[in-house]
Amino acid sequence: MKRVLLALVALSLGGCGAREALVQPEGKPMPVTPYAAKEAPKSDDLLAAPVQTRPARSDDLIESSEERRSDEFELPPPN
Repeated sequence: MKRVLLALVALSLGGCGAREALVQPEGKPMPVTPYAAKEAPKSDDLLAAPVQTRPARSDDLIESSEERRSDEFELPPPN
């Protein structure tokens, strides 16, 4: 009985995701135009992620293996 109920809950929650595009609700204003912007951003501009949120991967290779210098602030935890 519990398995059937759990399966029904899982199936019903699986269908909760929105499938259509996001649009501006009728009668609601767009966000305030930024101070230095020439025009108000469109909804597609607001939904697009800036480049800074998706940084490029950097593959820094270790050229030579060196001992780490001692860290004078690495103290044991207090008792």
